Amino acid sequence: MKFVMRHKKAFIALIVLGIGIYFISRAGFFSATIPPEFEEARLRGALISEAIVNLSRESVSVLEKVNELDEKRDFTEALNMTSDLLKQSGEIRNKAVELSGELEKMTQALSKINSFEARQAALEAISNRLALIARLVNYSAYFSDLLNALNARFSGASGDHQVEAIIGQINAEITAINNFNAQAGQAMERFDAIVKGN
Repeated sequence: MKFVMRHKKAFIALIVLGIGIYFISRAGFFSATIPPEFEEARLRGALISEAIVNLSRESVSVLEKVNELDEKRDFTEALNMTSDLLKQSGEIRNKAVELSGELEKMTQALSKINSFEARQAALEAISNRLALIARLVNYSAYFSDLLNALNARFSGASGDHQVEAIIGQINAEITAINNFNAQAGQAMERFDAIVKGN
């Protein structure tokens, strides 16, 4: 009889413990499913991405001005503004290198995330941020093209130097950068919802 009572108490204790663990994990007290190195890299990556997006957005109004100056044949001022944008593009490139480092840390920590669905959402966010970096490469290359086109026009070289078309390509890259950043943010929101739900 004592043996049965002892087992009954142990069984009840296990049930209570199981229920307790379930409710504690639902309340979010177990952060073991998300490795700290993933969280840190994720936060730093989000800040760097936001800085990249803000810097690229700033160039939109400057590019409009460069286009106006080109139409007015004020190539000197257009060249000066484009040179400044090229320097800013270098700053953005440096941010892209920083971002790729954070994405690498996130990728390395993926296997430590318990939930398959959460891993998939995190992987989607990482993929979108990698696509953002690829578009930044195009963005920087187009600035070099723009500077070359303006230099050619300024020097009076013959040929079709499509300043407006290049500016259009830069703006398309800025739109793509913004979209990939937004999609990465949405994927991480899904990640958070999945982790909270587990």
